[in-house]
Amino acid sequence: MQTSAVPDLAHTHARPVHWLATATAMAAVVAAAGLLQPRAATASQAGAPGTGSAAAAAPDPAGVQLPLECGGAKTVVTGKASGDLDGDGSPETVAVARCDAGSGTPPSGVYVLTQGRGTGPRVVATLLEPLEKQSVKDFAVRDGAVTATLLGYSSPDVPSCCPDQQEKVKWRWQGGKFVRSAPAQARSM
Repeated sequence: MQTSAVPDLAHTHARPVHWLATATAMAAVVAAAGLLQPRAATASQAGAPGTGSAAAAAPDPAGVQLPLECGGAKTVVTGKASGDLDGDGSPETVAVARCDAGSGTPPSGVYVLTQGRGTGPRVVATLLEPLEKQSVKDFAVRDGAVTATLLGYSSPDVPSCCPDQQEKVKWRWQGGKFVRSAPAQARSM
C-alpha cells in the first residue's frame, strides 16, 4: 500500500476560522436572496392598458344584494357590462336592474359593482336610483364610461307602459366620483 504525503484526513479537522468563513458565506447568500426578490405574484397577466387582458374576473351581479325595494317581487338584472371605470386596472361591472313587476315599465336602477379583496362583489355606486322613475335602454360600457338612454315621463298622467321622454346620458369617473353628463336635453319621443 502506498502512503500519502499529507496527514490522514487533514480536511476533516475544522478550525474556528473555517466555521466563521462558512457562516459569513451563508449570511451573504441569505442577504442577497432577501434583496433580490422576484416581483409579487398576481392573478393577472401583464398586458397593455385598456386591452382588457386582466385575468381578474369582473364582479357578477348574481352574487350581490342590489339595493332595490321590490315588495316581495324578484329583482331582475336587465343588463350588465364590465370595464375598468376608475383606472385601477381591475374591472368593475355595471348592472341595470329592476323589480319583476309583470306589467308596465318598472323603473330601473344602475349600480357599479367591484370585487372586494378577500370578499365577494359589492355595490360601490348607484348611478341611477329607481326613485327617479326612469328605465334604461341602449346601455354600454366603453372607454371607461357608462352610456345609456333613459326613458321617463313628462307627467304622472302618462301611463307607466309608455314613457314619453328620453335622454342620452354618460357617467365617467372624475375626481373620485361618477359624474353624469347629458349631451342633449330630455326630448319627447
